[in-house]
Amino acid sequence: MLLEDERTALCRIGTRLAETGLVTGASGNISVRAGDLVAVTPGGMMLDRMEPADCPVVDVAGRLVDGERAPSSETPMHLALYEATPGTAIVHTHSTYGAVVASTMTELPPIHYNTLLLGGVVRVAEYATYGTPELAENVRKAMEGGKRAALMANHGGVAIGRDLDEAFENARLLEWLCGVYVRAKTIGEPRILTDEELARVVERGLTPPEFPRVT
Repeated sequence: MLLEDERTALCRIGTRLAETGLVTGASGNISVRAGDLVAVTPGGMMLDRMEPADCPVVDVAGRLVDGERAPSSETPMHLALYEATPGTAIVHTHSTYGAVVASTMTELPPIHYNTLLLGGVVRVAEYATYGTPELAENVRKAMEGGKRAALMANHGGVAIGRDLDEAFENARLLEWLCGVYVRAKTIGEPRILTDEELARVVERGLTPPEFPRVT
């Protein structure tokens, strides 16, 4: 089976996403890149019920290379991010707090210094219909400048990583940060960290791990 290890990993991460509540039903999608090929979750299938053979493989142009099922409708967004970022794995969720922030705000401010692990302030990509080139372009723009995650207006969130485990953890961190902000708003106006305060955290060594250099 082509990219068997990568397709197996998609199933493992799909189960973890469902178990942690970051996705429900058939919402959300995952992919991992290996060279010029991308293994991606299939459209319309619950992520915790997939088998490796259910996950199609496409090339970087989106052409189906292996598999019987159709790729996720959000595959264009994944491919746009692979073209524009150094990430090799992508997790897209419809998590609760992420969707709340994405439906009400234009960015998630740095309410906690761990925002730095996602590249700083998390932008909210402008709304576009799911699965369209417009959405893919909007998300690509929101991830510019070394971001590890973005929100998608009235939709959900997306995170990248050096591998699927890191992309999953970045998606979990994004949801945690959104949850902290939303819950803080219920008891008062959240205190946002200043650039100077964040700079001092960076001086202490908290920065995202570097992506491998592509040679």
